[in-house]
Amino acid sequence: MARNQAFHPDHEPLRNRPDLQLNSDKIHGPFSFLNPTQAHYDHVPSKSSADSGASDDLDNTPASPTANQDEGQPASNVGFKWSSRDNRKGRHTLAVKSSDAAEARYAVPPLTNSVKEILKTIWLMCTYYPVWDVSYLVATIFTLGSVIWVVNAFFALLPFTNPASTFPGETLFGGGISAFIGATIFEIGSVLIMLEAVNENRAGCFGWALEQEFGGHFGHGDGESAVTRVTANGCTHHHGNKKNLVGKPKNTGAVQVTEKNPTASSDGTPPGDKSWVWWPSWHELHTHYFHDLGFLACSSQMLGATIFWISGFTALPGIYNHLSPLRVLNGVYWVPQVVGGVGFIISGTLFMIETQKHWWQPAPKVLGWHIGLWNLIGGIGFTLCPIFGFSTSHWREYQASCSTFWGSWAFLIGSVIQWYEGLDKHPVEKSNDS
Repeated sequence: MARNQAFHPDHEPLRNRPDLQLNSDKIHGPFSFLNPTQAHYDHVPSKSSADSGASDDLDNTPASPTANQDEGQPASNVGFKWSSRDNRKGRHTLAVKSSDAAEARYAVPPLTNSVKEILKTIWLMCTYYPVWDVSYLVATIFTLGSVIWVVNAFFALLPFTNPASTFPGETLFGGGISAFIGATIFEIGSVLIMLEAVNENRAGCFGWALEQEFGGHFGHGDGESAVTRVTANGCTHHHGNKKNLVGKPKNTGAVQVTEKNPTASSDGTPPGDKSWVWWPSWHELHTHYFHDLGFLACSSQMLGATIFWISGFTALPGIYNHLSPLRVLNGVYWVPQVVGGVGFIISGTLFMIETQKHWWQPAPKVLGWHIGLWNLIGGIGFTLCPIFGFSTSHWREYQASCSTFWGSWAFLIGSVIQWYEGLDKHPVEKSNDS
């Protein structure tokens, strides 16, 4: 069996959740030699829960402020849609099959692709600042860096499009200093994105609580009919832990003991394991992470940003204006931009492919796919800039400035979408049986 069609027993998400059954026909990955990136779980109510009306989720962690706790909508079935990107970002996608009130077995939150829910998340972007969440930090830092690059692009482009506005030192000081700041911010964001990649919840996280309620639901007035209410609760990702960004060990006392997992902790990992690490072991690298598409994408992003930073440093006044002869300028200023830009192109492409069932099949309905797409476009712009910049002819210098301009805007769009994604921790989607 190909590697992308089954999980390694030690790395199977949610393996200690008896109420969630992995659908082996819905395990996908774009490349046969890499780990799966998508899987679907069906909810299987346990008999004890059905008899007692108790919640299937034993974790009483408070719901995230981003979770939707509105009155439930009727659904005939629910499932959990796991993806490697969602797992990295601390997201929990609920797949629901809508129904009329008479056939409803579940009361679920509203679909998050509605206008009302989209506006709620946009409002959260303005009012909620979870600075302890590494995914939030990644998104906002890249947004800030992209804004700096947009400013830098204006410094580079305005002398060509509006010469009357040019002032002394605009390109050398304005462009050089903003390039250094932008490259440094991108490097910081890339370090955080690597930390995010190696701190994925290896045991998986359901992030939803299911509790049976009797009578009075969706027109069931006999008092005998049971409806399972689904609410956002019980997340075990590190993203919600305000004290966990510095490697705080997991609470070893929070142990959920069942017949199937007598030693499992509340999130299915061995007691005493750290929920935050700075770097995985060599064994974890060559058995898991080197086969993980998200880790490879993050690695390409960090490598590209690190090399690209060299050109940001050499753009500083006092360095750039002393780079001669021409081969020195090309070697320490333009070449790092080409190599770094290629790293951005590779990472953007891999982030796109990670969200797809097949490497050739786009996934335009997935937020992560659009983030990868805009980062790919930004990487192309940042690669074309130095390619044009190797020449001193006027039209090529103009095209170099244009490439930086639209590339910066592409990065900004992708970063804002990623910011939105990072706050939408509990998306609800219509079930797709394909």
